[in-house]
Amino acid sequence: MLFIFALAVLVAGVSLMALSGKFKSKSEGYDYSMAFRSIGIGGMILAGILMFASFLRVVPAGHVGVVDVFGNVNMQERKAGINLVNPFAKLVIMDIQTQEEKESMPVPSKEGLTLSIEASILYRLSPEKAANIYKTVGADYDDVVVKPQFRSATREATVFYEAKALYTSGRDEITAKIQDDLEKMLLERGIILEKVLLRAVVLPETVSIAVEQKLKAEQESEQMKFVLTKESQEAERKVIEAKGIAEAQSIINKTLTPAYLQHEAIQAQMKAAANQNHTTVYIPSGDNGIPLVRMINKES
Repeated sequence: MLFIFALAVLVAGVSLMALSGKFKSKSEGYDYSMAFRSIGIGGMILAGILMFASFLRVVPAGHVGVVDVFGNVNMQERKAGINLVNPFAKLVIMDIQTQEEKESMPVPSKEGLTLSIEASILYRLSPEKAANIYKTVGADYDDVVVKPQFRSATREATVFYEAKALYTSGRDEITAKIQDDLEKMLLERGIILEKVLLRAVVLPETVSIAVEQKLKAEQESEQMKFVLTKESQEAERKVIEAKGIAEAQSIINKTLTPAYLQHEAIQAQMKAAANQNHTTVYIPSGDNGIPLVRMINKES
């Protein structure tokens, strides 16, 4: 449009230049040729500026441009910035920034249940494939390619897992499978998949209660196994401790002879006698000579 407008201005300027010598005021004798010539020159200069500007197109940051000349697509993408483009061409701006696609969809499980799942993906268009995807799919590639394949990959992944897997560690496995399958599908079209996110899973109420009860029973079973293991270990510890005590007592009993005990008693009496504050008298008693400890009055 700008180029056509510039041509119109140019034609008008040339026409004024051509007619500038023919317009004179007969009544006043004034020559209008200079005025028409000035306007014509100005129009031609303006037309030149507009024509040059019509060749310039700006591609925003995070985008690439695809040149479409009357249905003929140039396969060389135009990068962000100012580009020289055929003024009669249409410059289609394609977004190559990371985009998010959210979906809430019904999906099947291994048991044949229908679950409601909310998921999203992060993806972006490969800059080198923008012209090809515009030519083969169109600018609305997200509705034509991304969404349908996202739904298909999600359903194909969940059908191999039970419903409870979406509440347990199986959730990561499902996400990884969706990531692998969808990445291959989109890469063929020039779309790069960055991440798959499972946000929420909604089960039928009766199924949800049954799954929760089953998970609770499994957790209680695991807890009981832990308690039994702990008690078994404690019993083993006590047995080992009792054996150690019994062996120690057996060794002690073998070494505690009457002669040894009498020797220890004499040594203790000698140490007590050497004490200046000694107020206790040790009187041996019994057949084995074990001393009897008795307190006496200090003055007696």
